Amino acid sequence: MTISHEQRMQKKKAVIDGKIDAAQQERGVLVINTGNGKGKSSAAFGVVARALGHGLKVGVVQFVKGRSDTGEEAFFRQQPNVAWHVGGEGFTWETQDKERDAKAAQAAWDVACQHLANPEISLVVLDEMTYAFKYGWLDLDAVIAKLLSRPAMQHVIVTGRAAPQALRDAADTVSDIGMEKHAFQAGVKAMPGLEW
Repeated sequence: MTISHEQRMQKKKAVIDGKIDAAQQERGVLVINTGNGKGKSSAAFGVVARALGHGLKVGVVQFVKGRSDTGEEAFFRQQPNVAWHVGGEGFTWETQDKERDAKAAQAAWDVACQHLANPEISLVVLDEMTYAFKYGWLDLDAVIAKLLSRPAMQHVIVTGRAAPQALRDAADTVSDIGMEKHAFQAGVKAMPGLEW
């Protein structure tokens, strides 16, 4: 006996409806966007747009990116419900100064802690934060403790490659974004509006 499309969709709907019925908690979620692929920060900024569409307040702290001419910053700084902080000194291979990078990361973390203590901020994006753990600029256990003690309804998105396992374990949602290929590998320059 062949199952019709309608029958398959009815079964699928029953499964999905059951999962929706079972998900009754309402609380803030910790999300990690990691991996070697393109789109970790871009995905986070898409959620920023979504939160703003719901009238929520957002705090963005960038840990590594030192440039302030990105399209996302130019757009989101114009929005009244966004607090945007560029805390990085640029990529570590550019600065080549571990102490300066560590101080910049700590200063960015201080701003992030203000957001994480403010229940009026519904979404906090900690962009490229994972590098602060890779290079030892921030204490992972202290950061996780602060993330887990944030206001109950506050969402947090952490982006960056090589998220440590302890951070992944603490998260509610982890997306590991892979890369099949990238235009840069073929000699295409980083283009405004797509890369920055």
